[in-house]
Amino acid sequence: MKTNHRNKRLSSYVIHSFFMVYCILAMVPLILILAISFSNENDIFQNGYKLIPQHFNLNAYAYLFTGNKTVINAYVVTIVVTIIGTGIHLIISSMLAYAISRNELKYRNQISFAVMFCLLFSGGLVPTYILIARTLHMRNSIAAIIFPSLLSAVYVLIMRNFFKTLPDAMVESARIDGSGEFNTFLKIIVPLSTPAFATIGLFVSVYIWNDWYNCALYIDDVRKFTLQYLLQTIMNNIAYLQGNTMTAGAAAAIPNETARMATCVLALGPIVFTYPLLQKYFVKGLTLGAVKS
Repeated sequence: MKTNHRNKRLSSYVIHSFFMVYCILAMVPLILILAISFSNENDIFQNGYKLIPQHFNLNAYAYLFTGNKTVINAYVVTIVVTIIGTGIHLIISSMLAYAISRNELKYRNQISFAVMFCLLFSGGLVPTYILIARTLHMRNSIAAIIFPSLLSAVYVLIMRNFFKTLPDAMVESARIDGSGEFNTFLKIIVPLSTPAFATIGLFVSVYIWNDWYNCALYIDDVRKFTLQYLLQTIMNNIAYLQGNTMTAGAAAAIPNETARMATCVLALGPIVFTYPLLQKYFVKGLTLGAVKS
C-alpha cells in the first residue's frame, strides 16, 4: 500500500511539474510581447527582442494615443458591441436551443435540420452584404457590427445537448404547479445552465471582441471603428510611413515593432482578465454540452 501511495504521489508530482513548465512556456510569448511594447525602437533594431527591456519606453503607447481620442472611442465601441452582441446572442441561442431540445415541440426535427443546414452552408458574402447594407440599411451603424454575430448554429447545438442532460421531471413538475413555458425556462432552466451560458458567452465575446471584418465591410465612419479594425488601420499607416521614409534614422523614429506589440497588449488586455473569472465553468460547460442523451 505504501509503495502504491508513493508511486501515486510521484506520478502526481511529475504531471504537475510538466504542466507548470508548460504554463511557464506558454506565458513566455505574452511576457515577450509586453516587454517589447515597453522597449525602445532603436534597441529592437540593434539588439533584437529581449524579455527585459533595456530602456523602458512608452513611445509605442504614446504614438497610439497621441493627438486624438480615437483609440479610447474604439475601446468604448468595442465594449458596447461585445456586451450587447453577447447578451442578444445568448438570449436567441438559448431560447432556440431549449425549444428544439423539448420532445413535445412540433416540427422539432425540421427545425433542428434547418440549424444543421446553416452550420454546413451559408448565404455567402454578397447576399449578406446586400441584406445588411441595402435591405436593412445598417451601413455605418453599430447594428451592422452586431447583427451578423447574433446566432451561431454550433452554439445552438451545444446548448441544445446541454439542455437535454437536464431532468425532464423538473420541467414536468413546474408545469403541474402551473408554471408557463417561458417562466419555467427563465427560473429553472437558466439557473441550472450557468456553465453553458458562461462558456458559450465567453467564446462569443472573444469572437466579437476580435472581429474586424464586419467593421471593414460596413463602417466608414472612424468614430464607429472597433478596436481591432482601428489598430489594424494604425499598423497599415505605420507600414506606409516607413515605406515612404527616405532616411533610416527617420524610419527608426517611427515605432513599428513596439507599436505592433502595444496593439496586441491593448487588444488582449480585457479578454485576458476575463478568462480567470469564468475558468471554473469551462470544463463542466463543454463536457455537459457534448453529451447527448
